[in-house]
Amino acid sequence: MCYMTILSTSAKEDLSLYNNEFFQFSPDWEFMPEAKYLKFDNKWLVTAEFGCSCGFRHLCGGSVELGFGEPEDWFPETASTIESTRQVIALIRAIVEKGEHVDCVDGWCNDQEEAEPLDGELDINLETIENLSFRFFENYRFNFVKQ
Repeated sequence: MCYMTILSTSAKEDLSLYNNEFFQFSPDWEFMPEAKYLKFDNKWLVTAEFGCSCGFRHLCGGSVELGFGEPEDWFPETASTIESTRQVIALIRAIVEKGEHVDCVDGWCNDQEEAEPLDGELDINLETIENLSFRFFENYRFNFVKQ
């Protein structure tokens, strides 16, 4: 069981061209029932160093009220987790700044056939969140906007 993040976008470009040691975009998302919550045609599985999405910064569903925030000493995170997340949100920001749409769902994958109901949907205003503060929230749909 792992976190799995699936992203959709109106951008038609091949996001796997941006793959590096910190993150990978893969068109192999069909096993993710959470794809039904995404709004745009071009879908991508977003993974980090472990071949899943556990290598990104996350808050589990019950901790979402903590919101976004920079890494804290009292909650240790690896340098690679921080850098992977920073690079992914920077790429999402660049896509949105080009006028494209992006959304994503961060789910807990346990090989289920049906998606769990979402705990909520959030508009993420990229003008108010620094890359270093970004983290995914389990079982939420993020709609990335620039306002």
